[in-house]
Amino acid sequence: MFNFFKRNGSNDARPGFPAAQSITPEPNLPKIEERVFIENNAAPSTSSPNHFTEKEPASVNVDHNINLLFSFLDQNHESRGYDDALLNPDSSHLHQNLDALKNELSRTINKVKTFYEDFIQETEYHILSRGRSGMLDMVEELEMKKRIAEAHVSKVKEIEDSLNQETGDCKGLLISYTRGFKNGLAAISHHHILTRKL
Repeated sequence: MFNFFKRNGSNDARPGFPAAQSITPEPNLPKIEERVFIENNAAPSTSSPNHFTEKEPASVNVDHNINLLFSFLDQNHESRGYDDALLNPDSSHLHQNLDALKNELSRTINKVKTFYEDFIQETEYHILSRGRSGMLDMVEELEMKKRIAEAHVSKVKEIEDSLNQETGDCKGLLISYTRGFKNGLAAISHHHILTRKL
């Protein structure tokens, strides 16, 4: 009746207990480092209390200041026009791309204007609240910042007027794009027609 508890081939096993040689050893598991379970005494990160921040996208507060507008104006629009001509060498495509370029500049101007309008309103609030607290030096610094922002707004408005009249900075942008587009058309003609032997 007790043979039920015995393993096959084990004469020394006691009833109710498995034989010692029948126990299979555990496989070798990888060693888990201590840092996985225990925090060391390293200084905490100042960016976030969560130590997995390098895997998470950082929320960046983007300032749409006047540098954004100047970086758009400083782009190489001639090479952009050249590439567009190689993709679609049609004069109607040129006019559509010029309109799209003007719209893109207009959106950039609106972003910059909105940024400065918000900044000036926030600065005015700080000027009033710090003035009530008697912080005269801080108020002077804030007023200087406000004057700088207002000067930038006037420059943005100049660029906006040049866009509406297609003069100044805007005209240079449109000329460079058109020159690049025409150079692309010339390159196509040169490659396909002028280099052929007749």
